Amino acid sequence: MSKNKQYIVVGLGRFGSAIAETLSKAGEEVMGVDRDMDLVEGMRDKLTHAVQLDAMDRDALEALGVKDFDVAFVTMGSDILASGTITLMLKELGVGRVIAKAHDDFHGRMLEKLGADKVLFPERDMGRRVAHNLVSGNIVDYLELSPDYSMAEVRPMPEWVGRSLRDLALRSRSGVNIIAIKRGEAVDPMPLPDTVISEDDALLVVAREETLSAMERWR
Repeated sequence: MSKNKQYIVVGLGRFGSAIAETLSKAGEEVMGVDRDMDLVEGMRDKLTHAVQLDAMDRDALEALGVKDFDVAFVTMGSDILASGTITLMLKELGVGRVIAKAHDDFHGRMLEKLGADKVLFPERDMGRRVAHNLVSGNIVDYLELSPDYSMAEVRPMPEWVGRSLRDLALRSRSGVNIIAIKRGEAVDPMPLPDTVISEDDALLVVAREETLSAMERWR
């Protein structure tokens, strides 16, 4: 029986916490890291470990044993200096695969040159992909995060329409984390629990591959 991969998520904002909690709910070993103690405390009971740490401190990262992690997510996309520095240090310290969130194309190119194995553009890709609708069924497009987990743009199920995210409780009930909503030309990268789903919304979600495969058959 193969042992689970170990994941570290640096940055526990909405995007990072959604990835970390999805992995953790699936039984993976996940460490969440953030310098904001409130964010760390909010995830402490949901992850294998949650640590308050300034990830810009190379010695602190090394002491944390990051070289033992199989995959690292760097999710502070709006802080270009921090995400670039942390990506570079994680690779230098021996993390096998580093996946980093980018704010824009320039940021993405920088992250690639600094060693990121995969760069994510969740807000940009959300806007571009909804226009194409190239895939049949309820899935508009996939973006692989790891061999087992993906981010996908989906159309809402009929029973979701008119209900709030709090009422649906998709994260706890089905392991589906809604991390952004595209509504017309506007993208909400931080939907609130009271946000109500509309029929024409495009939802950016993180979930296990088998969950997303089931969504592909939704009508």
